[in-house]
Amino acid sequence: MTESKDTKEMEPMWPSLVALLAAGGLYAALPQSLALGPRWLLVALVLFTLAPSEILHSRGHHKFCRPIGFFVICAVTIGMIVSVVLLVRAIPAHVVDPEQLLHSATALWVSNILVFAVWYWRLDAGGPHQRSLREQHTHNHGAFLFPQMTLGSEQEKWSPLFVDYLFLAFNTSTALSPTDVPVLSRWAKVLMMVQSAISLAVVALLAARAVNIL
Repeated sequence: MTESKDTKEMEPMWPSLVALLAAGGLYAALPQSLALGPRWLLVALVLFTLAPSEILHSRGHHKFCRPIGFFVICAVTIGMIVSVVLLVRAIPAHVVDPEQLLHSATALWVSNILVFAVWYWRLDAGGPHQRSLREQHTHNHGAFLFPQMTLGSEQEKWSPLFVDYLFLAFNTSTALSPTDVPVLSRWAKVLMMVQSAISLAVVALLAARAVNIL
């Protein structure tokens, strides 16, 4: 049984699917020594679970596709964190050559952005479906105060899309802060601390390795 018709057009899920597929592809490009299990596993997991989730979403069965989405993003997140830990251990052991180290660190840094963008997109204000049911997205609903939310009547119908969360995640990984988007929720602050810590660890490891090579 499908749910009632939304008050405004539902946000498509394909941007988040593309982000997770990209994260899975970057994981598959890592050396086997930095991967947990088969490197192709995450890509296969995304393809075989999120494709049906997109069909369920388009047909209005949102209560079924939500847990599927969380399962996949948890699996991708765990794989990424394990690879970061293995990267930290690999540097002093010199099991990864400098070129592979650079490529792997870059892949994990980009994956960090993509993965947490999907987390913010899925969790903020109850997720994309709940946001689509509201006429207006305000600070009373969401965990982030986007600049458009402070413009009053000029942005009465505004609601964040995936690209807004991608921009937020990118700033968090580069500036190690949300920059122009204040964080209102405790869960969002915890996630941002984790994302910043991963980004800082990868960048610091690259800098330390570069100094060591020089």
